[in-house]
Amino acid sequence: MIFSLESAGLAPPVILFLALLLDAVVGEFGPLFRVIPHPVAILGGLTGWFDRRLNRENRSARTRLVRGLMVAFLMIALAIVIGWVLHDLARQFAYGWAIELIAVTLLIAQRSLFDHVRAVARALDREGLKGGRVAVAMIVGRDPDTLDAHGVSRAAIESLAESFADGVVAPVFWYLLFGLPGLLVYKTVNTMDSMIGYRTPRHDAFGKAAARFDDVLNYVPARIAAVLIVLASAFVPRGRPRSSFRVMARDGGKHRSPNAGWTEAAMAGALGVALSGPRSYNGKTTDQPWVGGEFSAQIGRAEIRRGLYLYVVACLLEAVIVALVASLVLAGQTSFS
Repeated sequence: MIFSLESAGLAPPVILFLALLLDAVVGEFGPLFRVIPHPVAILGGLTGWFDRRLNRENRSARTRLVRGLMVAFLMIALAIVIGWVLHDLARQFAYGWAIELIAVTLLIAQRSLFDHVRAVARALDREGLKGGRVAVAMIVGRDPDTLDAHGVSRAAIESLAESFADGVVAPVFWYLLFGLPGLLVYKTVNTMDSMIGYRTPRHDAFGKAAARFDDVLNYVPARIAAVLIVLASAFVPRGRPRSSFRVMARDGGKHRSPNAGWTEAAMAGALGVALSGPRSYNGKTTDQPWVGGEFSAQIGRAEIRRGLYLYVVACLLEAVIVALVASLVLAGQTSFS
C-alpha cells in the first residue's frame, strides 16, 4: 500500500515526481552543505561513532555480531521516528509538503551519480590516467593506483550501474511503498552498509547485520533497475537490448553481491563491454568472475559516455513510471472527492 500524505496537500507519488525533477535540475544543493551537514553525512557520522565505541577488537566475534545487530536496529528505529516526525510536521502547514519534497530530493542521488561518473570521463580527457584515478577514487572502494585507463573506465561504469540501483531506484521504491519513514530506513541501512558492511577482520562480525539488511532491502530494487537498463538500451544509439537481457539473465548471479551483479550484467550487455573481473582492495586482489565476458574489457572514455547516456534514459523511464503512478493516485482522489 502506497503511503498516504493527502493531508499535506500532495500525494507521495506527486512529491516524488517533483523531487526527481528538482534533483535533475539542481542536484544535491551543494552550497547549502558547506554550511550544514548532509543527512547522509549525519547518518555516516553516527554509524562511525557507534563503530568506534562498540566495535572493540578485544571483543569476541559473537559479541561484536550482537552489538552490530543492536546498532542496526537502533539506527532503523531512529530513522522511522525521524521520518514520522518530518511527515507529521509536513501535515501541519498548508505548504508543508515542501519539507518532504526537499527531504526526498536530498536522499535521491540521481544527479550526483551522473556528475561523479562524468567527472571520471572528463578527468581522463584532460589529465590522463592520473586524473582518472583521482576522480574514480571518489566513487569506488578499490585501489585506484592499481587501475590502468581501461580499469578506471570499467570501475566508473560498474559504479554507475550499481549505484543506479541503490542510489536511485531503491530510494524511489521504498518511498513509494512507505513514504519518508521507508526512504529514511533504506538510506540508513545503505549508509551503514557502505561504512561497516565489509568482510574485513574489523567489520565482518560487527557489520554483518547491516550488510544483510542492505541485501534484503536492495533485492527487488536491484532487479527493477536491471530491467530499466535493459529497456533503456532499446532507446540509445548502439544499444543492445537483447544482449543486455541475455547477459543479465546469465551473469546477474555471478557477482560477489546478490544484487549488484544484475545491474552490472545488464549494463555490460547493453554497452557490449566486459565488467567486474579481478580487482584490488586494500592491497589484496580478489578473483571475481567477469560479466559480459564475451566482450572486450579494453574500454575507455567513449564507453563511459555511452553508459551515462543509457543511465539518463533509464532515469527518464523511472520518472515516467512515477508520473503514471502519480496520475493514477490523483485520478483516484478525484473520483472519490
